Amino acid sequence: MPEPGRVRELLDLDRRHVWHPYGPMPGRTEPLLVESASGVRLRLAEEAYGRRELVDGMASWWSAVHGYNHPVLNEAVTGQLGRMSHVMFGGLTHEPAVRLAERLVAVTPEPLRHVFLADSGSVSVEVALKMCLQYWRSAGKPAKRRLLTWRGGYHGDTWHPMSVCDPDGGMHALWSGALPRQVFADVPPSGFGAEVDPAYERQLRDMVARHADEAAAVVVEPVVQNAGGMRFHSPGYLRVLREACDEHGVLLVFDEIATGFGRTGPLFAAEHAGVAPDVMCVGKALTGGYLTMAAALCTTRVAEGISRGEVPVLAHGPTFMGNPLSAAVANASIDLLLGQDLAGTVERIESGLREGLAEAAGLPGVRDVRVLGAIGVVQLDHPVDMAAATRAAVRAGVWLRPFGDLVYTMPPYVTDDDDLALICAAMRDAALAG
Repeated sequence: MPEPGRVRELLDLDRRHVWHPYGPMPGRTEPLLVESASGVRLRLAEEAYGRRELVDGMASWWSAVHGYNHPVLNEAVTGQLGRMSHVMFGGLTHEPAVRLAERLVAVTPEPLRHVFLADSGSVSVEVALKMCLQYWRSAGKPAKRRLLTWRGGYHGDTWHPMSVCDPDGGMHALWSGALPRQVFADVPPSGFGAEVDPAYERQLRDMVARHADEAAAVVVEPVVQNAGGMRFHSPGYLRVLREACDEHGVLLVFDEIATGFGRTGPLFAAEHAGVAPDVMCVGKALTGGYLTMAAALCTTRVAEGISRGEVPVLAHGPTFMGNPLSAAVANASIDLLLGQDLAGTVERIESGLREGLAEAAGLPGVRDVRVLGAIGVVQLDHPVDMAAATRAAVRAGVWLRPFGDLVYTMPPYVTDDDDLALICAAMRDAALAG
């Protein structure tokens, strides 16, 4: 454990020099200094609000699905480290990346066949959109370069992904006029189990039909709109989009970075609808939260279409593409996921969240409580006081990261029933405080 003076020194240096996500510089709020992590617990370097240890209800932004310091994942990284930590992917290849591509093709929906390994989720969306734009350019239709989506979405903070995030919500509105102008339908009607709304179905079909001559692709998060507002929608709208895209010659992209690898129940959220996209993005849980890596998968039609163009290569190549350490731990993470009753695990978490959050619906200031798979959401009728809500959760022994009007959890899959109950109690406390 660092000496108290050392902790203060680190936090002061952090405030002056380290730029944290969505934060000012220098920092105005003091982060908690994590000393170590194991299982579902974060060990703090010093006590905060009476706690030195916190149950992680965020799974490190939804990625650490197996928890921390997992022996199988540790071995995958250390074993690969002794062989090769990195090698450029241009002109070279290696077994961890080849095996990972093979695994991803095997577990994702048909007919996804080809895998581009990217640095992060946002970059995988950049690559996916570039695939779509280059596909149509290679087909002799360069005018098909706009993207269609619906409001309420979030696809990352890099340039083209920002253009298909909600144009009015969050910080991306800052870039209006600079980002490419895309086409947006309304936010999809709420409710995973709701029937398809005929009026909204018409809106989606009309959007695709009217813009088919200029549209490269429709880009959506299937079933759950995550960082844009944690909204759940009917899988039926994915079937509507698949039909409309097929009818009018538009590609379909599913961003499964947050929903993939079991978060909503099945391995991928697209399975709820029984449809497959032309391009799919995966990330976050791909490496179990150990190292940064994501992937964009596409069909043979898309890959061969690009390869027939005037520039017969996909014009993208990150320095750390296919990193062996990341690929090795991703293979181990997928093995762990497939080696268990994943659907049963997520169903257990879903039941625990439903039970634990049921009474939150009656709390003052709470607008809605919703649960799907290993996602639990308490929506307030006002913007959450993030500092107050975070303090309340930490006092309860849990790490949460509220945003907007939401207090939510996406816990690691290894969270047991007692810790799940603790997370739910902390969410109720945070909702009251926020």
